[in-house]
Amino acid sequence: MRIMASVEECRAALARLVDQFDEIDEADRAKHVVERTVSCRVSDLDVTFYGRLTHGGLDPFAEMPPPDGKPADVKLTIASDDLIALVDGELDLARALLGGRVKVDASFGDLLRLRRLI
Repeated sequence: MRIMASVEECRAALARLVDQFDEIDEADRAKHVVERTVSCRVSDLDVTFYGRLTHGGLDPFAEMPPPDGKPADVKLTIASDDLIALVDGELDLARALLGGRVKVDASFGDLLRLRRLI
């Protein structure tokens, strides 16, 4: 069993997540998406990726924080292998949250919206 995924593998997983958001029906996106900034801290690699969720989808993630310097509206903390498993559908978000494998710092409403979209 692998110890951890690489930064490149995590970057690729987040790119797949962006693609998955593009496949969500526009009506569902309109119903559940509220524009939010998102950060994904990969705890075992000590790297943070930043993105933005919009009605048009999920913008590509980058390792540079937004220029405005504001903290993200939705902050995820996850281990590299768990990130890949979550994106690939091998890890359920609700179970990962309950098991402490994923930590989300967001409003309750944002958390419910995120659950419906992932």
